[in-house]
Parts: sequence; C-alpha cells; structure tokens
Amino acid sequence: MSGDSDCTRTSPSAGSPSDNELLPDRPKYVCSLSPDLVTKAREELQEKPEWRLRDVQALRDMVCKDYPSLGTCLDDAFLLRFLRARKFDYDRALQLLVNYHTCRRTWPEVFSNLKPSAIKPVLESGFVTVLPHRDPEGRHVVCIRPDRWTPSNYPITENIRAIYLTLEKLIQSEETQVNGIVILADYKGVSLSKASHFGPFVAKKVIGILQDGFPIRIKAVNIINEPRIFKGIFAIIKPFLKEKIANRFFLHGCDLNSLHQNIPPVILPEEYGGTAGKLDISAWNELLLASEEDFLHDFSQLVVPCDSSPHDTLVSGDAEEKQCDDSLRGMKPQLYYCY
Repeated sequence: MSGDSDCTRTSPSAGSPSDNELLPDRPKYVCSLSPDLVTKAREELQEKPEWRLRDVQALRDMVCKDYPSLGTCLDDAFLLRFLRARKFDYDRALQLLVNYHTCRRTWPEVFSNLKPSAIKPVLESGFVTVLPHRDPEGRHVVCIRPDRWTPSNYPITENIRAIYLTLEKLIQSEETQVNGIVILADYKGVSLSKASHFGPFVAKKVIGILQDGFPIRIKAVNIINEPRIFKGIFAIIKPFLKEKIANRFFLHGCDLNSLHQNIPPVILPEEYGGTAGKLDISAWNELLLASEEDFLHDFSQLVVPCDSSPHDTLVSGDAEEKQCDDSLRGMKPQLYYCY
C-alpha cells in the first residue's frame, strides 16, 4: 500500500470520471482477481466490479469528512481491503479502518518498530509460519506452534508482532482478501507457566485486533494437540469472541482424522498426518524478511496525528488494563483447576 494520507487533497465525490486524472500520484487500482474470484466476491462480499471504485471513493469521502486526522493511506487498493472485510457496508468498513489505526496507536509494545527483521528470532523459532499450499477453498493456512516459544527469550508481545506481520503480508493478496485464511494452532507441550502469559488483558487485545481491527476474514481456527490446560485458555478467550467466530473454532485433540476433515492431508506436512513433506518454515521466513522495505514504506503512510486520535472507539488503556487484571485474578483458579 502507498499513497497520500492528506484528506485535504481528496478527489471529487463518488461517481466522478476524472478521479485518477486529478490525483496522478495515487496509484490506479487494477483488479488481479480471476473471473471465478470476481464471481465469488460478488456473491459472498456484495462486491460489484462496476461499482467498486465508486464504493472506494465513498469510503474515502467518509474518512475525510468524519476522521480528517486519522492519518491513513487512502489508496484504492488499501481501502478496498476494509470494504471486502465488511462486505461493502460503508459504515462497518469505516469503523474497521478506524479500529485498525486505534489498535496500532494504543499498544506500542506491539506496533513500535514493527518490521520483519525486528521479529527474526520469532520467525526462526517456528512459532508462526504459513503452509506453502492453499486449501481447496483457496485459503492460506497459518500455522501457530506455541511450544516453540521460550518465555525467557522474549515477551509474548513478540509473538503477537510476528503474527500481525504475517497477516499484513497475506492481506496484500486480493485472493486472500476474498477467500480469507484458516488458522492451525498446535498446542502440544503448552504448560501452565506458558499459558499464564496469555491473560485476559493480552487475550482481549489480540481478539479485538483479529475480530474488529484488521481487514482479514478468518474462516476457521483448528486447534490440535490441546492439553487440559486449554480449557482454561479458552475460558479466557471465549468471552471476547463473537458468536460467529466462536463457532469457527474446532478442537481436534490428538485426532488427526478429525483435523483432516477440515484441512486435507495433501496440503498438510507430515507432522500433522499430511503428504506435503516435512514442515518447512524457511520459505515463509525468507519471503517475509525480503519484504522489509515494503513494510517500512507501507507503515510510513500510516501517520500518527499530533492533534487528535479516535479515542472514542476504544476503552482507555489504563481502564482496560485494570478491568482485565481484575478478570485475570478470577481466571487463574480456572487455569490451575484445568491443569
């Protein structure tokens, strides 16, 4: 993504035939979707190719009218991510965009100095990677393995940074914007001490980003090898999940046959009963690390305003942290009981 974040230089109102001529510095959008995906986007996301740029311009106008100091990128391709994630509902897409920026500004531990080289130790550990093959629905599979994390090496926020950058890279693809992603989380070997790092404060922040603060469609979350402690972890997560997302969680235990009903063996590595060879994290790591300059450029377009920010969209950090600390005290007994 790139482009002008100054709302004082917006193009004319929706429907004008000369938008791109008046703003030559803004990249012209060129659709990369296949005919089948254009049809899928029309049926599932209410995206009409003939109205696409009109819809983008409508969202751009709303940003400049309601949030002139948001400091966001206003390129067609960037705004289109948010429209697709909210099925071209202008109001919901605008709120998602505002939440996207609010999340970035209210959690500096995660979003300061956010670039691939800064999370290289996490990538090398294999905590998060993306399988090389898409599933039959055209969705990438993001594989998360908490057992690869050693808490004494770096805080849990580094893992969250790695996941976030992975999603940022994936969502650059229009195919992913339409198809969404699938998550495969392997909880083998997760102990009580490690689970205790994922308290309600962190859980609420992460769930808030994934549900309401990032333009990606999470179509399924497959949990495998979950120990008894996961009951406690899920007890922390579930209150923050919307019903639609909660219904997309599938707990497989150690049953690989159950996993294979959701993710076919042909795209899974041998570690999960698949036929795609050993799990190789190097290809994804190389791809992400090679995108360093792209991320530095893209994130430079997201300007933190000096005069205002959309505080009204989120509870203040101090109040939220106190609320979650109180919740954590209530949740700890559940963790010990499940363990």
